[in-house]
Amino acid sequence: MSTMTSTPNTKNLLDTAAADGSFKTFGKTIEQAGMSDTLRGTGPFTVFAPTDAAFDKLPAGKLDNLFKPENKQELVSLLNYHVMNGRKSVADIGKWEAAKTVNGQSAPIKLANGKVSIDGALVTTGDINSSNGVIHGIDKVNIPTKQ
Repeated sequence: MSTMTSTPNTKNLLDTAAADGSFKTFGKTIEQAGMSDTLRGTGPFTVFAPTDAAFDKLPAGKLDNLFKPENKQELVSLLNYHVMNGRKSVADIGKWEAAKTVNGQSAPIKLANGKVSIDGALVTTGDINSSNGVIHGIDKVNIPTKQ
């Protein structure tokens, strides 16, 4: 797991995720939900971004269904469940029992064997800095309990 560096990143969260290369599907979902301007905005935000491999684990057709115009609110809710206000490192988050997400729900946090998970999703790549926040790559798409 990487650690936060003091080197400033001039790219915003979306451009940083795109440059990483393992968050292509996440970027598409953000665009589809109309949230691009938010994640390019001032922030700061902490984003738990599911990797492309995490999106591949969704049930067949789930993502296509979420991309339908009539399901936009469900997609926005799901994505907001992966975002927190503020810039928090994995070390900070590992001290918590839960994280308050932008969609209003709390996501349970666990620290086991030095690894942090949020709602069952393991942080696989942590502390990817951007100009308006930080990204933590996770290995599962978290689904909020209420949409």
